[in-house]
Amino acid sequence: MLVSLCMQGIVGYKDTNKFWKKGYQNSWIYGHIISTIQSTNKSVDIPLNGKNLIITGRNGSGKMKTTKSVEERVEDCGKRWLDSYKCEYYTKTASINTEIDMALKNAPSKQGGTGGNYPDIRLLLKTKNNKTYPVLIEVKGTKNKLQFPKIGTIDNMKDKGEPNYAAINSCAVNGAVHYAQAVIAHTKSYKEVIAIGLNGYEEAGELKTELGVYYVSAENYSLPKEVETYSDLSFLAPKNFDDFIKEVENLKLTKAEKEKRIWDIELQMEWSLRQLNESMHHDLNIAVSARVQLITGMIMAGLGVPGGIVTPLEVSELKGQAGQQSHDGAIIINKVKDFLTERKLPQEKKEMIANDLSRVFVFSNLWKPQENDESKLKTVYIKVKKEILPIFTSRYHLDFTGKLFNVLNEWVDVPDGGRNDVVLTPRYVTEMMAKLAKVDCNSYVWDYAAGSGGFLISAMKLMIEDAKRYIHHSPEELQKKILNIKIKQLLGIEKLPDMYLLAVLNMILMEDGSTSILHKNSLTEYEGKYEQGEDKEKDFPANVFLLNPPYSADGKGFVFVKKALSRMTSGRAVILIQENAGAAYSKPIRSLRVSTWRTSSEAKPEYRPPSMCLRSESRTTKNKL
Repeated sequence: MLVSLCMQGIVGYKDTNKFWKKGYQNSWIYGHIISTIQSTNKSVDIPLNGKNLIITGRNGSGKMKTTKSVEERVEDCGKRWLDSYKCEYYTKTASINTEIDMALKNAPSKQGGTGGNYPDIRLLLKTKNNKTYPVLIEVKGTKNKLQFPKIGTIDNMKDKGEPNYAAINSCAVNGAVHYAQAVIAHTKSYKEVIAIGLNGYEEAGELKTELGVYYVSAENYSLPKEVETYSDLSFLAPKNFDDFIKEVENLKLTKAEKEKRIWDIELQMEWSLRQLNESMHHDLNIAVSARVQLITGMIMAGLGVPGGIVTPLEVSELKGQAGQQSHDGAIIINKVKDFLTERKLPQEKKEMIANDLSRVFVFSNLWKPQENDESKLKTVYIKVKKEILPIFTSRYHLDFTGKLFNVLNEWVDVPDGGRNDVVLTPRYVTEMMAKLAKVDCNSYVWDYAAGSGGFLISAMKLMIEDAKRYIHHSPEELQKKILNIKIKQLLGIEKLPDMYLLAVLNMILMEDGSTSILHKNSLTEYEGKYEQGEDKEKDFPANVFLLNPPYSADGKGFVFVKKALSRMTSGRAVILIQENAGAAYSKPIRSLRVSTWRTSSEAKPEYRPPSMCLRSESRTTKNKL
């Protein structure tokens, strides 16, 4: 299979490994090369600087085909329209404002690199009620380059969560949506953006233009929604813009679209984490045992506390110094301590987390400058700041840290006896089990093997949704109830240090630092009581028990079920079990009343990954075991 590139200094590379080593691993061109090699006897057209670069498979050869671009004429056409409407606009190199400029600069470029993002035309338009909308326009000048796919939802992501840089770079709408998502992810002020693709081509001596107009918002999980089909930009004119925004505000995601978008975001997050993990493994030689603490601490430092109380850690603050209090590790751990203090964590929990993280940030060599005067900590944080934090700071109710743990643990050699104990429960399973338990705003939920807190997050989400349905007469009463749910109605126990750290971070991401996440052995150290706050030493009145037990424990984990249910006087339990769970136990476990059923077509959510799972529900009262 031969590939030959003959443009911009990329000459005659027949071995793609050489091409990779040359430094083009972040290039969108490389993705096309791989696609070509995998598909023999097929060619790929890559638009590059007004020309088409054709790459063929095993039985072909690379060659150039000149194509006349009309991109400049199309851009001039768009500007003339805006001038006629008296709309102020900014060109590619002009500054629109500092916040948006920095967002476009810091986000991955259209090729996936660090070169920044430069929409061809940018506007900041205001409605009559003074609400501001960024409008980002990307221009192309080749036929069939308006959007990908031509029909249906704009797709800037491949099946496994990898960004589709080929589409982002070559199609007008895909590029505009990429810019819009960058602004939403990297700014605090702008969570709604209008993304416009403007494409044109020459036909029979006449310039033909076409538009794709999309609304992108944080509320819609940054999924682009097409507004309408337009033939020009007159909807941006001051006299028309308010009517246009009224139409835009009605564009809400369906339940199926939300589920699909969340699944895509999880894939994107998993892909980004996997790339970071491989970099830590291959390039930086960072030990597996340090990675969870490393990324968790960096996320805490990068989040900051709203209101300017604790500002998010900036890359520029990591200067590669060697002083005891000024090296990069000390800078990060001090930011983490401030973060934990302002999040109102109990003192003992704060000290335990800080001590655990100090092992990686202070008492290791990761803070020491390398040959390029940059510490390994800074190298990793640059990637975390750009690719991971925007997902963690979004408004999605997801078990982010569960994904984090599972990805980072791919390098861990887990002993066979504990292999089933480190796989965390997928979000769609935790949500399904919380619904089976009929969780509502008055539930008291506990989990005796909490892991990263996935069950508690799913339960919290349902409890808050239920509270909003029934307490709508008083915003103050609603906030009191939500605070009570977070502080008093959720409890998780986790023995493993890494898991415990992730569970605490998960609850912090849910804007809560007070939920009872206890670092204990739930079988031998926990007595069924609150261990912090005003209810300390009082029994936790659990009426919902959710569990995916460590299957290496006695009875394939049923020892946890026995312990938890013996402390409950009423309620429901939903437990994920293996088919032969309880087989090693004698009469007490086998006499537990358990009803088990498999998923049915009626029980499936509108969108879910292609997996099936066994679901179990147990109902019991005290002393029924």
